[in-house]
Amino acid sequence: MLRNLCAFAGWKAIRLVLLLAAVSVISFMLIEWSPIDPVQAYIGADMLRVGPEQREAIAAYWGLDRPPAERFFKWAAALLQGDMGTSMIYRQPVSQVIAERFAASALLMAAAWLLSGLVGFAAGVIAAARRGSLIDRAVQWICYTLASTPPFWLGLLLLMTFAVWLGWFPVGLSVPAGVLADQVTLADRIRHMAMPALTLSVAGIAPVALHTRQKLIDVLSSDYVLFAKARGEKGAGLLLRHGLRNIAIPAVTLQFASFSELFGGAVLAEQVFSYPGLGQATVEAGLRGDVPLLLGLVLCSAVFVFAGNTMADLIGRMIDPRIREGKVL
Repeated sequence: MLRNLCAFAGWKAIRLVLLLAAVSVISFMLIEWSPIDPVQAYIGADMLRVGPEQREAIAAYWGLDRPPAERFFKWAAALLQGDMGTSMIYRQPVSQVIAERFAASALLMAAAWLLSGLVGFAAGVIAAARRGSLIDRAVQWICYTLASTPPFWLGLLLLMTFAVWLGWFPVGLSVPAGVLADQVTLADRIRHMAMPALTLSVAGIAPVALHTRQKLIDVLSSDYVLFAKARGEKGAGLLLRHGLRNIAIPAVTLQFASFSELFGGAVLAEQVFSYPGLGQATVEAGLRGDVPLLLGLVLCSAVFVFAGNTMADLIGRMIDPRIREGKVL
């Protein structure tokens, strides 16, 4: 078992290094091909007041006057030493900006991830247990509706209904405006996070619910479940003993694999609600040509998604002995 675990960890480490290298190269190439001029985006509204000499000085200060290959290898060499560069927008180290924004996004994504997993799994189990009933059809209809609903549109709808019309929740931001940081309570953070988390969780409910429903239907139609029914097992005991145990691994795998959709959805949700997290920082870095920050965010998102897939593999090995012993690929 220890040998398999070491081999698993070594292979994952190699894959992570190769992934980050490929993501770095492709992301830098895409940034170079982008029509956005970093110097012009950096200057912004003062473009007409800045002369050619000042533009050249700004480009030299940020190293934008160097050839792309030289800039990439310089950035990669600094990255290997733990330096992700300095953000052109915030004038702070990229690692510091990401750490501050991640603290805001982590709680939001965790709440949305748990909500989508729990609601989706419960809805899928209920629909499969009541297959063909009105509840089953209602769950499927809701899931198909949610799957076809753009998250940003849903966010605007929630914002207009519960923040503007009813006034139950704040319009945006992660904390109340004008309140000192040490005076912000946990209740304030939860109220500001409620609608973004709900918007972000919607994207993950439908896949988990529909996948769980189909897997449980397949399990309940299998020969060993029919044999268990013939022995007198029925009801919740049959569902818990033979159903949920067999659909746990696919549900867990799908839930952790949704990390990529979670990060992508956070970009839209945070923009709609002006939530100061990684998603909003990614949009700002892309629109304003902040190359160091954008590359740092891309690498962090790649590690985030890779960690989700790795955790899914580890939990699958813990739940299913066949995977742990290498009998199931």
